[in-house]
Amino acid sequence: MKIAVASDHAGLDLKEIIKEKLLKEGYDVLDCGTRTPKSVDYPVFGLAGARSVAEGKADFALLFCGTGLGMTIMANKVPGIRAVNSQCLYTAGLARSHNDANVLCLGGRVVGPDLAWEIVRTFLTTPFSGGRHQRRVNLIRKQDGCLGS
Repeated sequence: MKIAVASDHAGLDLKEIIKEKLLKEGYDVLDCGTRTPKSVDYPVFGLAGARSVAEGKADFALLFCGTGLGMTIMANKVPGIRAVNSQCLYTAGLARSHNDANVLCLGGRVVGPDLAWEIVRTFLTTPFSGGRHQRRVNLIRKQDGCLGS
């Protein structure tokens, strides 16, 4: 499974910690930046990470900024992306099982590394339930133009 990661300066440390853990677990990681603590604009990197999923270059993306909120807003501008911000295992699991979320956004100033890793693991290992949830995801995809009318 290929996972894209991207961050701004505020999420860089957490991105690097999670990236290292992903590599140790055998995931293929595509790093979309930033690679420096110098102040950068989160939309640039959020867009790169989200596009990697929308274009089929990655299965999922993990995006990191100070709160995860800015990255979530940016990622959801990309057709085909269902990005969520999560601070707990419960919402990370439901985002996958009910919403078929394909991008997870985390805040480097909000979630510690240990909890962040558990959230990421939950997100990546929880399957989409389908069923009644597929109909709802299809309504979202239709709005994105990803499904015909």
